[in-house]
Amino acid sequence: MSATARTPALPLYGYQQRWLADKSRFKVGMFARQTGKTFTTTLEVSDHAFEHVARGQRTRWVILSRGERQAKEAMNEGIKRHCQAYNMAIKAIEYDWRGDEGSYKALEVELPHGTVITALPANPDTARGFSSNVFLDEFGIHKDSRAIWGALFPVISKKGLLLRVTSTPNGKGNKFYEIMTSEDSIWSRHTVDIYQAVKDGLPRDIDELRRGLNDDDLWAQEYELQWLDEASAWLSYDLINSVEDGAAGNPDGYQGNPCYIGNDIAARNDLWVAWVWELVGDVLWTREIRVLRRAKFAEHDAVMDELFETYNVSRLVMDQTGMGEKPVEDAKKRYGEHRVEGIQFSGASKQLLASYGKQAFEDRKVRIPLGDTELRADLHKLRKIVTPLGHVRFDADSDSTGHADRTWAAFMGIYAGTQFAQPPAGASVESNHAAYTPNNFKHRRSLAMRQRRAAQ
Repeated sequence: MSATARTPALPLYGYQQRWLADKSRFKVGMFARQTGKTFTTTLEVSDHAFEHVARGQRTRWVILSRGERQAKEAMNEGIKRHCQAYNMAIKAIEYDWRGDEGSYKALEVELPHGTVITALPANPDTARGFSSNVFLDEFGIHKDSRAIWGALFPVISKKGLLLRVTSTPNGKGNKFYEIMTSEDSIWSRHTVDIYQAVKDGLPRDIDELRRGLNDDDLWAQEYELQWLDEASAWLSYDLINSVEDGAAGNPDGYQGNPCYIGNDIAARNDLWVAWVWELVGDVLWTREIRVLRRAKFAEHDAVMDELFETYNVSRLVMDQTGMGEKPVEDAKKRYGEHRVEGIQFSGASKQLLASYGKQAFEDRKVRIPLGDTELRADLHKLRKIVTPLGHVRFDADSDSTGHADRTWAAFMGIYAGTQFAQPPAGASVESNHAAYTPNNFKHRRSLAMRQRRAAQ
């Protein structure tokens, strides 16, 4: 901390003090979740700005976050709070930043003597748009991290410009992993797992956190900072990152196009999940994901009825295995034989669904909600396992977040929308699509949306 800076309003723990005291030009930190990595680094950014303001000089910082929401949090919960604690006069503005590849929402703080701090969603376009000090926030989950890196590095090539990179681990297929594990000496590396953070004073009950999370892989990655083996994961974290979008998962974004629903059925231990995809052009957008646990069959039916009232559903694909027999039969009676298909889960059918799902992810033909930790873990937990006899099966550990139930619902919904894609190699699917566009659909959808908002 600068000698001229004011004392922070909140106490700093040992690992935060060490991070702030390190003035290396290239600095990277791997921090456990909820340990304040963004708060601490925005404090460093603000302190650096304060030093320049105090000397009547100016400096420039750009914060590149995973998406617009994260950029807004870094600005509002970090930069603005710190600048106010330093008693610096600020002018906050918001505008559309236009680059070669599109327009992005930018948040900016102007300080005395021309110092400016800007927060933007990260992509190669925004990374190359400035010559300034840079903070890459949660870089491990940035989409196209290598392309961002290639566009960014010339930006900070000018002597004296600082680069700060922080994240939790996110598998091994990204640039953050390479930076943290390379053996060069140019980077100053900080690693703070949950045990170190608590040792340094962070008030957390480790046993309570671990029991509450109830997921060994997620705990190992998010809190113990272990690099999970991606070899057997059907959907890598990099692949999941590539299709995340801040506009996905918002029912208000529905455009009235045909929708496809995948429904994984459970009544007791696992989750009942209905995943709604809307076909926009040739891309399936997540409109909403409804999840129930230990709910009665009548509640399952009521939720599905609501989804059919809200969306123009062309096709519903349901898990017909075991207890799914009656729900599938009932759904066909309610919505029509040609709009509902039941799938008996077997090795062959799981491989077919998984192939359709992975192809859609690889071809970037789907969009899923941005930054949903439970959803990301669910998608990543599905494993492809080759038996000693050479057979392939798909499995996932069962924990408090389910048994990859969201994943199978997603894949069934993607399979339901196969009219937009060619079957995966070697797959043969008989389609019985029957588009459903009743005359009163718009009225019914509007009424259903109003009723849902009123209930909330």
